Parts: sequence; structure tokens; C-alpha cells
Amino acid sequence: MGLFDKLTGTKRPADGVAPRSAAEVRAALLGLNRSDVPYVIRDGRAEGADLVGEWRMLEPAWQSFFARTRVSRVFQVRMRLVPEKNEVRSLDQQYEVTWVGDTPRLAISAGAQRGQVQTVSKQWTLGGGTGGGLEATETFSFDSSELKNPLQDAVLGAGWTWRGVVTGKL
Repeated sequence: MGLFDKLTGTKRPADGVAPRSAAEVRAALLGLNRSDVPYVIRDGRAEGADLVGEWRMLEPAWQSFFARTRVSRVFQVRMRLVPEKNEVRSLDQQYEVTWVGDTPRLAISAGAQRGQVQTVSKQWTLGGGTGGGLEATETFSFDSSELKNPLQDAVLGAGWTWRGVVTGKL
């Protein structure tokens, strides 16, 4: 792995893994959708991509979870399948979220990021610790790798390269 690959988050499949067809890679990525995960993989044509992986912030079944934790950013991974190179090009996008009551509202602002993004949100509760002092306890943790790692694993397992895009077109 070269320095540029490290900077872009590009990962290559293990030696000897035969590349599968684009249809199989797409099916593997869509196969990550389960009701018990906080993300969804969906068609991305509206965003100029083949597929988009994103948090389920607006889905009623997950909205109370996101409202309770007040996650402040929406994270998306936009993916383009490039069959002639056996690679998936990925571009991360992150937007700030404002909350009105229990409903998230996207606020496209100067806080938007594009490229390869790593974000971690944590929530702590202060309480009485042993010995009478204050103690911080982590009550919530949310990491963009919870979405990105399964995507990368599916692509690499299909014998394709995961190519991170930092600037330019997907």
C-alpha cells in the first residue's frame, strides 16, 4: 500500500481472491441491509452515485434513537462501481444536523465535509464515583467506521478494490 492509498483510505483485496461481477458486488453491498443496523444501503442515482450508505436518521424505527442521542452529523458514503477496474470508488459526505423537537433537519452549512471522513461521537454522563469524586461514564458512542467497515469488507471479499476519493468526481 502506497502513501497515497493510505491518505485516501484505498484498500485492496487479499491475494488470490477472484473478482466477482459488478452485479454480485452490488448484491453484496445491498445485502448488508438489516433491520438491526443503524444504516441503510440504497440506490444512489439521485446523488450521482450507484449506491449510498447512510445513517437511518429519518426512519421512524430509528428516529427515537438518533433523537435521544442528539447525533450532530449525518454521514454518507457514496459509491460508484467501476467494473472495468474491479473497484468501488467511494466519497464520504458529512453534514451538520439541527434538531427541532424530536425531528432532525439537515442544515447544509460551512460544517459540511467531503472526501474521506472519520467521525466519532461520544456522550458521557457525570456521576458520583468511588471515593466521593466525580466520575465520567460513557453512555453513547457512534463511529462512522460502523458504516464504512462493513462496506469495505463486502467489496474486498468480492475481490474488488475500495478506492477512496478525496477530491474531484466520484
